[in-house]
Amino acid sequence: MIDKNILCEKIRSIYPDIGECGIAINVEYDEKNKRWVVDLRQGGHELKTFLEDGDAEKCLNGIQCVSLGVEIAQLRGNIDRMPAR
Repeated sequence: MIDKNILCEKIRSIYPDIGECGIAINVEYDEKNKRWVVDLRQGGHELKTFLEDGDAEKCLNGIQCVSLGVEIAQLRGNIDRMPAR
């Protein structure tokens, strides 16, 4: 099983401005769906995505981080485009 703190740090290493620019990140394993949930929050906005089975493991093992990076970039873009509350 992957340590959620290690996965979170890997995401931060890919996107070091997460946290610094006011975007908080959290990752949790969803037992029901058997996938990792990546949760980004900025101000009053929150967006979540699931990582497909095996994607988190591949990234942490240095094999492939493309799908993880694409998901995070899409979430960040969505947050950036959301109107201020």
